[in-house]
Amino acid sequence: MTVARSLPHRAWLTVGLLWFVGCLNYLDRVMLTTMRGSIKEVIPMTEAQFGLLTTVFLFVYGGLSPFAGFLADRFKRSRVILISLLAWSFITWLTAHAKTFEQLLAARALMGISEACYIPAALALIADYHRETTRSLANGVHMSGIMVGSGLGGLGGWLAERHGWAYAFEVFGIVGIGYAILLVFFLRDRPAPAGADNPSTPADLPPVSFFTGVKSLFRNGAFIIALLYWSLLAVASWAVVGWMPTFLNERFHLSQGLAGLSATGYLQAAALVGVLLGGVWADRWSRTQKRAPMYVPLIGLCIAAPGIFLTSVTGSLPVALAALALFGLTKAFADTNMMPILSLMSDPRYRATGYGVLNFLSCLVGGATIYASGALRDAHVDLSRVYQFGAACTLVCAGMLFFVRPKPI
Repeated sequence: MTVARSLPHRAWLTVGLLWFVGCLNYLDRVMLTTMRGSIKEVIPMTEAQFGLLTTVFLFVYGGLSPFAGFLADRFKRSRVILISLLAWSFITWLTAHAKTFEQLLAARALMGISEACYIPAALALIADYHRETTRSLANGVHMSGIMVGSGLGGLGGWLAERHGWAYAFEVFGIVGIGYAILLVFFLRDRPAPAGADNPSTPADLPPVSFFTGVKSLFRNGAFIIALLYWSLLAVASWAVVGWMPTFLNERFHLSQGLAGLSATGYLQAAALVGVLLGGVWADRWSRTQKRAPMYVPLIGLCIAAPGIFLTSVTGSLPVALAALALFGLTKAFADTNMMPILSLMSDPRYRATGYGVLNFLSCLVGGATIYASGALRDAHVDLSRVYQFGAACTLVCAGMLFFVRPKPI
């Protein structure tokens, strides 16, 4: 019997449906970073305040992630996803009507609340449907939607130059609301075993508990290493997301629209290939090496670190973009394999909670990085220093993966 036939019904359909949700999830959050000039013309703010718009999103998003993950372990994952999509799409539309910095900041905080529920629920739902031999690729396909969304985020700056900064928020907010209504008819949880409320909670086990789940995660040394690894990797990742359009704009004198499209387009196009390549490679290698989901990103990060370092030091735009693409390609190996790694070391009943805890610290570190980068810019420190520090952090993350020794619970 082939792997495809042994998968549960709707396994790949679910991945396909979530592909578009992931695309909207990242498009809505990233496009603000590509329209800095247009926003500041209408709503005056300092560089640190502009960085704070993303920082407050990440702090709220990360702070709620463990609880949001638990909701997906406790209730139907598909229902959590639908409510999250509908809520953040409405808030995206609402953002377009902000008139002051305080209103824009509040909208970003609300965005963090509404989006926190999506990623843990989506990745756990995919893990419910897929086993070890298809799990990395399934996650890679889903992550490719996120990469496309991040890449399309560059449209924000381009649309802002032509129609004003609020236009993109109005359009994509309405698109998200429409897609949420469509998903009501198609997105489903994997059918649960008889007597169970959730496919990851067998009938003979007690109901899931938030504190029990967190305790089981932190009793596992491998999870603690994974938590530190994922958080440190956020330094380079969020510095690129939050400030690369500005870096390209100032270093190579590109327009706001071109800088935004270049920063997100080259990076995410390469990452799109990377999540699929990293998924296929890890799945194939997993047939003979159980730790393949750790080894594939380890190799990738050893290549990604020189890539982002070269971007920060070169004076050639083609070289900078090529190095940025190399970073995106190989760093994506880590993105597509994080849930498969977590699945090897955690109780299946608490996969979403576990990923929520990972998101919690990762977002706090990422938010602090973006705000600190803005503060350094106000102090006239070049962004290249931030990216060089991020390259060093990426190498450390590669080393940490070598010490992850997952033991299924």
